[in-house]
Amino acid sequence: MKILLPVDGSDYTKRMLAHLAAHEELLGASHEYIAFVAVPPIPSHASRFLDHASLNAWYAERAEEVFKPIRAFADQQHWNLRTAHRCGHPAEAITDFAAEEKVDLIVMGTHGQSALANMVLGSVATGVLARCKLPVLLLR
Repeated sequence: MKILLPVDGSDYTKRMLAHLAAHEELLGASHEYIAFVAVPPIPSHASRFLDHASLNAWYAERAEEVFKPIRAFADQQHWNLRTAHRCGHPAEAITDFAAEEKVDLIVMGTHGQSALANMVLGSVATGVLARCKLPVLLLR
């Protein structure tokens, strides 16, 4: 099974990964995992002063800051993990990438906000659920 793990380096990501590791009966190490980071875009008024290569390098560095501890954790768990990142709004980037990669499942950590907070503030998890036709496992 190909499993997408949208990550952002937050405590919610760490809890989600720890939960998967602690409950190996859920998924286990026999699957292909893809850790994915959606890097927020630099505002256009700032990015116009950077060349394309510098901009891409900056996005890759931001993603690598998130991936480094996740790779170490995945190695400890003997997971088959690869990484990918995109620039853009997280919910859109996650669902677009999941469709392109033809993943079987998306597993995400969630902040567990109230319905009112999600309505007012928005939520990446809510956005993914609204856009996605794949199974999504939310871990709180």
